[in-house]
Amino acid sequence: MPIPEDVTGDEIDKDVRQELQSLPKTLAEDVAKNLVMVARLIDEDPEGAYGYSKVALRLASRVAAVREAAGFAAYANQKYGEALAEFRAARRMTGSVELWPVMADCERGLGRPEKALDMAGAPEVHKLDKAGQVEMRLVAAGARRDMGQLEAAIVTLQSPELASSSVQSWTARLRYAYADALLAAGREREAREWFAKAVEADRDGSTDASDRLAELDGVEFVDALDALDESDDGDSVRADGDSEADDQQDREE
Repeated sequence: MPIPEDVTGDEIDKDVRQELQSLPKTLAEDVAKNLVMVARLIDEDPEGAYGYSKVALRLASRVAAVREAAGFAAYANQKYGEALAEFRAARRMTGSVELWPVMADCERGLGRPEKALDMAGAPEVHKLDKAGQVEMRLVAAGARRDMGQLEAAIVTLQSPELASSSVQSWTARLRYAYADALLAAGREREAREWFAKAVEADRDGSTDASDRLAELDGVEFVDALDALDESDDGDSVRADGDSEADDQQDREE
């Protein structure tokens, strides 16, 4: 797959660059460039990212960072079985538990919420950092919802992290998930309160909490271009400046 000229491979994380030092120099550069493309495209063009991940995988399947990138690219394309296999391979290579939450979410994607819950109660969770533990809680709550256990999902999300007034990278998503679970359980007033709290914490727009809040408040947004099109349809104006309504009035006179 073509690599844009502005991609050098130097953009990758230093830890990944260190992993690639085990490869011949030219090969390491090619792999690095493909990994940069995966990171660049994964949000807006997941299919493209997946294509570059397969190239990197073909070039260096024994590099943990490559297996991890391939896993995330597959995950972004909802290829959960493939993603889980890649994450497991990366974990075997590194011994890290960092990927445990996303592995559990792959189990959800494969229709195995019970397995995800088993993973949420495994010893590996205690080895995660705070962000990883919050992510695991989100996955566990999602698994509860998959199983139709709405109240259990709500309880799962209730935690010191949810109650904290400090804003962390995961705060908006945690509050949003709690609000969404409350709404699904019919607790609209509480849901509105937590969507508002999610908006306060969502500094980078990672959720649509503001839209959900507006919807609960009965606010309807109208696209300006759509409104203009509707106006034009109602009273189209010709180049001479007269409208169809003017022509009708002239005929009546």
